[in-house]
Amino acid sequence: MQPFLNLTKALSDESRVRALMALAQGELCLCQLIELLELAPSTVSKHMTQLQQVGLVRRRKEGRWHFYRLAAEEAPEAVRQTLDWTLESLADDPVTVRDRQRLQSVCKKDLEELSACYRS
Repeated sequence: MQPFLNLTKALSDESRVRALMALAQGELCLCQLIELLELAPSTVSKHMTQLQQVGLVRRRKEGRWHFYRLAAEEAPEAVRQTLDWTLESLADDPVTVRDRQRLQSVCKKDLEELSACYRS
């Protein structure tokens, strides 16, 4: 039962669900998610860690960049079903549609430019 509860807790936050929906468009850098969600870098990082811990997303590091993507075939069946249900249920949601449109402009920006405001 605990894996189920962990999945439902991960989906209980709008920002985490928005991040999942954005990742349906493909792999994104953490700085792109920060720009899209308009939240503090530490907040987005914590949200992504929660999604990663329950297996909904995968992370890879390339230099100083952290890239996220949706879990794929290697994910447990419950995770795949959860992703399918979430993506299908919210595909036409106004927030999702707005984020998808905004993501197009975010993805055109240089990663250095996006991360300049929060780099030390």
